[in-house]
Amino acid sequence: MQDVKISDWLEELAGKSPAPGGGAVAALSAAISAAQLGMVAEYTTGPKWQEVETRMSVISVELSKIRAQALELINDDAMAFSAVGSAYKLPKETDTEKTIRQTSIQSALELATKPPIATSHLAMKLVGFAIELAESGNPNVISDVAVGASLAKASLESAIVNIEINMHSIKDASLKKKLISDVEDATDSIQDADGAIETVREKIGNS
Repeated sequence: MQDVKISDWLEELAGKSPAPGGGAVAALSAAISAAQLGMVAEYTTGPKWQEVETRMSVISVELSKIRAQALELINDDAMAFSAVGSAYKLPKETDTEKTIRQTSIQSALELATKPPIATSHLAMKLVGFAIELAESGNPNVISDVAVGASLAKASLESAIVNIEINMHSIKDASLKKKLISDVEDATDSIQDADGAIETVREKIGNS
């Protein structure tokens, strides 16, 4: 992803190809959110912001890490999706082939849940930073906090549906239970993102 022009990547996304897909978009949304919130943290440094500058520097470093991790997940998602496609293409003429195919599909589906789960975890961290920046960030860039929170929310919603689409075909009950828990956590974080956005809007309205 790092070596591809945005216009080229979007062209590939818009085309009739299995990857990149929704999982990659979820990860990209998280990466952009991290960059946007990172900008706010950078603008909340300097003599005027001495009381929070140290904290803002820490936030900036953390957001930079999240951005890099999210970009890696774009490629991870494409690889996982490819593995699912390959598993479904395995032969199924004999009983042995059917068994191997089903085992491979289940393994691939489990693998395919990992990138969106990881994306949701990153997005939840982003929401936490958005909440903090909405309260203590530079008010001159407060609208950018809402943009970052909105992108984190989009990442969460996108990650959830990408978890669910694979979860419904997974037969492992314990894994399914864990995935349901992951979805619930991400859903709760969406409400927190809405809260951060509302805080920003209230501050803009009162300024």
